[in-house]
Amino acid sequence: MQYFIEKYAFGVCNAVGEYFKIPTSSIRLSFIYASFLTFGSPVILYLAVAFWMSFKKLYRRRENTLWYY
Repeated sequence: MQYFIEKYAFGVCNAVGEYFKIPTSSIRLSFIYASFLTFGSPVILYLAVAFWMSFKKLYRRRENTLWYY
């Protein structure tokens, strides 16, 4: 189930967990608790990080192409 969610979600919690060397499940739980306590405002932060990660991945893919000038 966890791999299914990470595959179709953005993978933000997994990336943050790997970066800070914290278990991904504890990051997910803290994100859920923070969302309930602050009425969903961490969702904006989550989407911003997801956008940044996808933009970074797209930029890396562009650098590796033959037609990149």
